Amino acid sequence: MAKKRFFSVNEVEDENLNPELDCNHSNNTPFQDIVERRLSRRDVLRGSLGAAVGGILAGGTAQAIGFANPLLLKSLDPFFRVTASLGFEAIPTNRTDDVTVPVGYRTQNFVPWGTPLTGNLPEFDALDASNSGEDQENQVGSHHDGLHFFPIDLRSGGQSSDEGLLVMNHEYVDPFLMHTNGPTVSDEGVRTELDEVRKEVAAHGVSVIHVRKNFTNNDWEVVTGSRYNRRITGSTHMELEGPVRGDDKTKTLYSPEGIATRGTLNNCANGVTPWGTYLTCEENWAGYFVNDDEQPREQSRYGVSTSARHRRYGWHTRDEDVYARFNATPSADSAEGDYRNEPNTYGWIVEIDPFNPDSTPKKHTALGRFGHEGVVFAPLAVGRPVVCYMGDDARFEYIYRFVSKRNFTPGNLDSSILDEGTLYVAKFNDDGSGEWITLEFGSNGLTPENGFASQADILLNTRTAADFVGATPMDRPEWGAVNPIGGDVYFTLTNNTRRTEDDTNGPNPRGPNPYGHIIRWSPPLGRHWLDTFEWNIFMLSGDPADAAAGVDLDDSNLHASPDGIWFDYRGVLWIQTDMSGSQLLEGPFGNNQMLAANPVTGEMRRFFVGPRGQEVTGVVTTPDGCTMFVNIQHPGEQGEPLDGELYPSHFPDGFPNRPRSSTVVITRDDGGVIGA
Repeated sequence: MAKKRFFSVNEVEDENLNPELDCNHSNNTPFQDIVERRLSRRDVLRGSLGAAVGGILAGGTAQAIGFANPLLLKSLDPFFRVTASLGFEAIPTNRTDDVTVPVGYRTQNFVPWGTPLTGNLPEFDALDASNSGEDQENQVGSHHDGLHFFPIDLRSGGQSSDEGLLVMNHEYVDPFLMHTNGPTVSDEGVRTELDEVRKEVAAHGVSVIHVRKNFTNNDWEVVTGSRYNRRITGSTHMELEGPVRGDDKTKTLYSPEGIATRGTLNNCANGVTPWGTYLTCEENWAGYFVNDDEQPREQSRYGVSTSARHRRYGWHTRDEDVYARFNATPSADSAEGDYRNEPNTYGWIVEIDPFNPDSTPKKHTALGRFGHEGVVFAPLAVGRPVVCYMGDDARFEYIYRFVSKRNFTPGNLDSSILDEGTLYVAKFNDDGSGEWITLEFGSNGLTPENGFASQADILLNTRTAADFVGATPMDRPEWGAVNPIGGDVYFTLTNNTRRTEDDTNGPNPRGPNPYGHIIRWSPPLGRHWLDTFEWNIFMLSGDPADAAAGVDLDDSNLHASPDGIWFDYRGVLWIQTDMSGSQLLEGPFGNNQMLAANPVTGEMRRFFVGPRGQEVTGVVTTPDGCTMFVNIQHPGEQGEPLDGELYPSHFPDGFPNRPRSSTVVITRDDGGVIGA
């Protein structure tokens, strides 16, 4: 049998490797249609907005925040009363095959791909990866991404920092590393080894891991045999909830009623609900499916493949029902007889209750269907709706908001609040104002006359609806974070090399934009349920030698392609990078990294550098702030092996073992708060 290497889906500059990154063909140019730009590209980078960016990084006054409303600034007063100091020396960039942290800190490599978790606890073969598909269903998955630490006593009102449930996403797999000799594929492209496919599907999804601190050596360990330990995979039964549940376009052979599906895939960033459950987000899910027939818009607008350009894993070539479902080509008289609608059961946000191992994951369709990178909640207000924000990680896609129909009242908060409400998409005006446009049936022209048959139809075609109402196409909206001190919202825009200089606008001022930036906004008086906001650019990333960077970065904090982002309880903003290609392999940036920033004082320092060829992604601390968990994804995925080595990276087990995605536990030697 011929061997075929299946390439990663993370390369930002090759649409053939990741076609979903460039599926917006709407020619949406809302700024040219709605307002005449009052700021040229030069003005944005070097004039008023550039000064605002510089003020944010260099100043410490309220004016540096850049929001004009004095009442809004007053609402941010706690920002200026809390000292979120950075008490560590910045570390330099490097390209070593290990993790680097400041002096006074220690690291522990923890729960890498293949760690025994459930069942008979099968040990992982780090040299040859000879484990079976059944083994993988009982082991920690691959390609660690977003994660969260739930204190073990959370449901009883506790805040344990010594024991809890570590829940994490597993975004995708590298089959050439997952199997001893790579994937077995016929000359016709058929996956001929069933167990290889089973193993790949099982390595996707989510792991729930019961962990605790060992006070003998201060290392963390997995609680073996815990009832909480659980794998959710690409085959786990899940329920559809919300307006799309039972729609004709979700009916399949597996669920003729259109109310269920199997599995969750390409889980990137995450979210945490105010009621203490985990949200995992389906990002580049479309490339797992093939449809050789004429594709409806709910497939073509998302990048569902035809077999001629299919570059993902080829699971659809198997005859077994659990894998044949990835072939969405109609083959029966009705949708109930095949899997033409299977792609419509993906692209959602999935809720998992980590404290109930018997619970069924729920896909919340009211939150929209797109390439979900993550979800972040605004602060709760009694008697007001629950609000969350989401990004669609692809070039020229959008930022969304969901506002619940039901208001928050203490003791009346659960997952059902995510099934009724209104989805909005953001429009950023060049003057620093913004508005949320309703994506609701009957509003803003979303009617049958314009091709939208129902609310379910709008949600299944969220991108198309956003195109229609004139949302602002952004430079790959990824992770979001809400400042716990003040409530302003930050989103990373990782990069967009396809944007031209003629297509720039206020929130996306560089064309092309290989370096990325971070945008932030705040609603009037901190009221996130209102339909307007004020925005500015928090930071333009890039090489200090490049005048287009627009900010005064230096050796202590230069970086590119911001991706993961998270606020700790002190108000420190942790920023992670996902560089690729030449940006990662040469030039000033070194390996992917994590920085800490104080949005008020402008301090920003490099805190962490990962091993070769990886992405730093996912970060959380224990409630006391004294233990940090950071994920390392796909070490060695890019680059060539060094002399005498087998892979570009051997992290975390060392030569000659295969590279494995892993969690890194970071603590201070003196037991203090991370970053303080």
